[in-house]
Amino acid sequence: MKILVATSKPFAPVAVEGIRKVVEANGCQMALLEKYTEKADLLAAVADADALIVRSDKIDAEVLDAAKQLKIVVRAGAGYDNIDLEAATAHKVVVMNTPGQNSNAVAELVMGLLVYTVRNFFNGKPGTELKGKTLGLLAFGNVSRNVARIAKGFDMNVMAYDAYCPAEAIEAAGVKSVATREELFEKSDIVSLHIPATPDTIHSINAELVGKMKQGAILINTARKEVIDEPQLLELLTKRTDLKYITDIKPDADADFAAKLEGRYFATPKKMGAQTAEANTNAGLAAAKQIAGFFKEGITKFQVNK
Repeated sequence: MKILVATSKPFAPVAVEGIRKVVEANGCQMALLEKYTEKADLLAAVADADALIVRSDKIDAEVLDAAKQLKIVVRAGAGYDNIDLEAATAHKVVVMNTPGQNSNAVAELVMGLLVYTVRNFFNGKPGTELKGKTLGLLAFGNVSRNVARIAKGFDMNVMAYDAYCPAEAIEAAGVKSVATREELFEKSDIVSLHIPATPDTIHSINAELVGKMKQGAILINTARKEVIDEPQLLELLTKRTDLKYITDIKPDADADFAAKLEGRYFATPKKMGAQTAEANTNAGLAAAKQIAGFFKEGITKFQVNK
């Protein structure tokens, strides 16, 4: 079996070596395609691959057509909107993700960005504290649970809304459950987004919803760019000069956000959530182990397509 690790944004070297050890210990061969810039390179590399590990790499119908032997693709990370699930199913290719492996890294980033923000981006002027503030979490998955854990250490009040997670499960984690998204935005000093990009959530963070936020509130997005209605958010924040928007996913209109929202907007140079050595290694090793389990025992626990 040939397992291809194809990453335009490479894993850390220690992660690559860890993946190689898992692959070879299970009697498979590992091939490596890193820092590629042309899709043709990926198409050539997948031609004889039985399994594929990717990060944010686009796996579409063209790639799947080229991968005649491919049986499984594992996205090393939680989000998998970079993979065409329908095309994978049509090609009888199993697609998995590695949920939870990056969760702590993203959660720590959220809290780091919030400290940076409430301290006025460390510009020397007096800021505020997180203690006593209400943090609202939109969705309550692995990342949100870690954010809640850390936020409690700051003595923050934490609430959450998740359309698919029972209120009892949220409350059992020591977090207050609210009944609607609107209530979450109305009652929180800070709202942190942790929703995936789906037909129901794309552009769902709009002017009507964000406009319900308190005076001086902060919206932070470490989830997906597509969930934001950028034109509406920019127009609202231009009028609501008390609100701040912080993200590790640059908007398409980043220059306009920066120019019009000076002192109230910050975006990292690139997506930073999973950019730690630990998360990098955890996700890569999990992907390799899931492929081994799939080939040896037919385990499909983390399959995301049907």
